[in-house]
Amino acid sequence: MYPRTDYEMTQDDLDALLAAMKPVPYMVIGGHAPSSPQENANRAWEALGKKMGFDHMTVRPNGRGDRFFSAVPSETPDQRDARLAREAEEKRQARIATLNAEIDSRKRELDALNDGEPSK
Repeated sequence: MYPRTDYEMTQDDLDALLAAMKPVPYMVIGGHAPSSPQENANRAWEALGKKMGFDHMTVRPNGRGDRFFSAVPSETPDQRDARLAREAEEKRQARIATLNAEIDSRKRELDALNDGEPSK
């Protein structure tokens, strides 16, 4: 999972969210009520999340104003695979560096034990 990231939406995005949250007057005919303001707001956040690349279920205010919030970035399966491959390669390279440092250290120790003669 990605770390939480700060986002800033445009004023148009904020206006669309606020409009989605307004109650809608209605008359129940046939027993079907329209979507609630909460359902409309959830759909608006989901659309904004797809547009800006974050998981809409992780949105939190960050205290910087109405247009600012934090959320966890979302990723496509291809992006996830690329990230996992990159992380695996970084781990592999770090292990190689660690092993090379250990080898160099052991060679120096061996040279010292051989009275300064380089090891082969």
